[in-house]
Amino acid sequence: MSISPTSDTSSTECARSSKPCGVWVTSWTRTDPSMRLHTRLLLSYIVVLAVTLSVIIVALLLFLNARPAPPQRIYQQLGVVAQAHLRQLLRPRMQLLTPEDFLAQIEALATESGVRTLVVDVEANTVLFDSSQSFTEGSPITFDVDPDSTVSLPAGLRLTAEGSLLNVEVGEFGNPDGEAWVFVGIVAPRRIGGEAILMYALPQPTQSLRVALEEFGSALLRPIIQAAFMGLVVAVFMAVVVSRTVARPLLHIADAARAVAAGDYDQQVPVTGPPEVRTVADSFNQMTHEVKAAQKAQQDFMVNVSHDLKTPLTSIQGYSQAIMDGATPNPVESAGIIHEEATRLNRMVAEITDLARLQDGQLAMTKVDLDISQIVQGIGHRLTMMAEKKGIELLVEADPVPRIKGDGDRLVQVITNLVSNAIKYTPRGGRVRLKTQVNNGGVEIIVHDNGIGISREDLPRIFERFYQVDKARGPRRGTGLGLAITREIVQAHGGTISATSAGKNEGSTFTIWLPSEHVSTVISGKRP
Repeated sequence: MSISPTSDTSSTECARSSKPCGVWVTSWTRTDPSMRLHTRLLLSYIVVLAVTLSVIIVALLLFLNARPAPPQRIYQQLGVVAQAHLRQLLRPRMQLLTPEDFLAQIEALATESGVRTLVVDVEANTVLFDSSQSFTEGSPITFDVDPDSTVSLPAGLRLTAEGSLLNVEVGEFGNPDGEAWVFVGIVAPRRIGGEAILMYALPQPTQSLRVALEEFGSALLRPIIQAAFMGLVVAVFMAVVVSRTVARPLLHIADAARAVAAGDYDQQVPVTGPPEVRTVADSFNQMTHEVKAAQKAQQDFMVNVSHDLKTPLTSIQGYSQAIMDGATPNPVESAGIIHEEATRLNRMVAEITDLARLQDGQLAMTKVDLDISQIVQGIGHRLTMMAEKKGIELLVEADPVPRIKGDGDRLVQVITNLVSNAIKYTPRGGRVRLKTQVNNGGVEIIVHDNGIGISREDLPRIFERFYQVDKARGPRRGTGLGLAITREIVQAHGGTISATSAGKNEGSTFTIWLPSEHVSTVISGKRP
């Protein structure tokens, strides 16, 4: 006969814990400021991998520790007890006892062995006897039989005194309080009111870490550790490759930066590596290009300033010497030339000083309500004679525009500089137009000429400090600061300035935009 199992469910609880380690790894790799980036990256990768593997191993051990212990050993332990009891119960005198006395003998054996013993009526699935008294007599019981169990029970447990095979089952059942127990069950050697089985039971324990290691160490943990070690070796190798890939472009940039600091402005680094490193390399290349251009412009400026200073100083020295020697027929005219050259020198010094103060934010500006149309009309009136002397037509279209906040003297300086340049670089018979209009929530001042224009190469750089547009526009040279000062003044007013030209001999257009609080036709409130 066989014991019929019934279904039952059991639950297990798993506790998990975590501890952040990213901050510790980051601070650990930054303990030595002199450590090379390649070494830091490599150590960071190794530490992260080691921590990850450690967490995996610890989690695995905790998981094994929380699992129910394998029942094979408990089955063997219970089998020994069941065999000893069966030998006692198979004695001839036991067969002569009444069912009540037979149960009393079972209770005595249970008390002596300390192993919980139950007698279960398999036909009614009720408990006839429970040595722990968790089940009362007649209480129903359900249990699960493990049909795949291969536990080796004592050989004598499977045979009766007459040599017939006894049915032995192993499995588990639940107490009324939900506690799980495992059992070894054998058919009772005699009937007790009906067909009954004897169940020898122990609580289902969770295995300790030591047991887990004993049970799974050789079969599971050792291969895992070996695989982890191999993975760590491969990962370290990959970390070396990756860290070198990241660090090598940065080392190139560092070497190039030292060369630039030593005065070699032709340094360029390859744009390789991860996106962030490529961005740094590209920015470095752009920086060296700008530094080289600025250095070249500054050198040109020194040459130009030296030339421009030498010319008036030579004139001043020559005419003053002639006056002192009495060798000039017209001393007043010579004094006038000296005054004109001195004024030119003063203007050059003022331009250099103004640009330095503007860039440092130290040039004081007095901003008041201004009528730009009136200012433009005044400038046009003053420069008309200059244009007529050169045979150029100066057209002024000072349409009414809203008032703005600004420094009148500085804006006059800006507009006068642009119109003077337009007249200077427009050939005889040409035309210069000065116009005001409202646009995009502000006021625009436009200076247009049909003169010699600006080359495509010079146009993007005409507002740079020290940059000489004159070399492409004519033989007359300046300091290269006029347009740079113009841009700084316009930006100090919250405005913008731009230049357009179709190329050489195609004329040019300069447009100044200044914000106005009085304009009601603001599109978006911002300058596009």
